[in-house]
Amino acid sequence: MISASSTIQIVKALGEEPAFKAGDRVRISVRYPVGHYRVPIYIRGKQGIIEKILEPAAVNNEEEGFGRNAGLKGWYYRVAVPLTELWPGYDGAPHDRLVIEIFETWLERI
Repeated sequence: MISASSTIQIVKALGEEPAFKAGDRVRISVRYPVGHYRVPIYIRGKQGIIEKILEPAAVNNEEEGFGRNAGLKGWYYRVAVPLTELWPGYDGAPHDRLVIEIFETWLERI
């Protein structure tokens, strides 16, 4: 029996909580898998900042498209990539950015 003064700590399983939070700096993975993948080549290897966690958790649509997902869910994030990351020498405003939604398996913490 648990007394009223006891504290129960709930530990969530891997994937139940987002791996990143708004404001985290990330790098988009550099991979060249065969087939249709939803992370454009021009954004791979670039750095950005997590702007928002998209809820609720969702299936990885890349894996689902190949019939390999089995219903596992993860998180999509809205990531802002400075245009200076995409085009060295960019002459626009320093706060200009590309905003893209990326599944967490493509993101690396930096």
